[in-house]
Amino acid sequence: MTFRMPPEWAPHERTWMAWPGPNATFTDAEELAGARAAWASVARAVRRFEPVTMVHGPGQADTARELLGPDVDLVERELDDAWMRDIGPTFVTDGQGGLAAVDWVFNGWGAQDWARWEHDAKIARQVADLAGAPVLGSALVNEGGAIHVDGEGTVLLTDTVQLGPGRNPGWSREEVEAEVHAKLGTTRAIWLPHGLTGDYGRYGTQGHVDIVAAFARPGTVVVHSQRDPRHPDHERSQRYLEILRGESDARGRRLEVVEVPAPTVLKDEQGGWADYSYINHYLCNGGVVLCAFGDPNDELAAGIFRRLFPERTVTLVDARTIFAGGGGIHCITQQQPRI
Repeated sequence: MTFRMPPEWAPHERTWMAWPGPNATFTDAEELAGARAAWASVARAVRRFEPVTMVHGPGQADTARELLGPDVDLVERELDDAWMRDIGPTFVTDGQGGLAAVDWVFNGWGAQDWARWEHDAKIARQVADLAGAPVLGSALVNEGGAIHVDGEGTVLLTDTVQLGPGRNPGWSREEVEAEVHAKLGTTRAIWLPHGLTGDYGRYGTQGHVDIVAAFARPGTVVVHSQRDPRHPDHERSQRYLEILRGESDARGRRLEVVEVPAPTVLKDEQGGWADYSYINHYLCNGGVVLCAFGDPNDELAAGIFRRLFPERTVTLVDARTIFAGGGGIHCITQQQPRI
């Protein structure tokens, strides 16, 4: 039986998320409260379009319910962190009504010294069980934010994630591709050399692709475009554009590249180079939940996504607090496709 990962724009059964708890990412009560408010804002935005299940740690149901409201489903499981895109399963379908869940190896984004993953390494199987999906195990260390598919055979990857020494030492590019293709039903991998500069900071993922480039439809990718030469991502984004404009997808189509200008701010609230990116959006049934940064380019990006998805409602949600923790809206959501 052959399974494949549907594209994000395919219909969803629901969205899965994980509730922030006390951990190394949210180090004090103020940070934790801010994170919970931000996660709740995303959950409520997604809930306008489809069901949402929030997995929370023991003893956190009351706080979650207070912020999420009555319409979000709650499930209690042990958690270390709150990035469901990365710790949760990658759902795949067989095209005949069958659903399965890929359980990649999770090791704290390359065994980073601050990360803990005793519980998060098990959550993919627990979510799969809750969804009634059999598990497809994998020996590859990988996360959901490190892949993006077009649903027609093409997947985006980055050298510093799948081939990084903290994740898969000793694996060749060919071995990584073979495993990714076997689990996702893809046949062509397009590799980018790295992620955005800010993604290599303390809480970064070391190069996730979902902040750099994403398919908007078969043959079309949206790409982060940092146009200010003072930012180190200016050179990086020019490289991404060059690579992707020269690539073809699994069906032989030359990629159409849609540039999405980065926010105008150059430094984040901690004073480091900002990796604020509109690429880290989430598609749900009838909607696009788009990162906002209180920036003049927020509405520019929203206009681009409205043109790309004229049948969907674009909702801007302030993502600065989420980015301060090391990710964005896409990083905290995980779709379960409808079968």
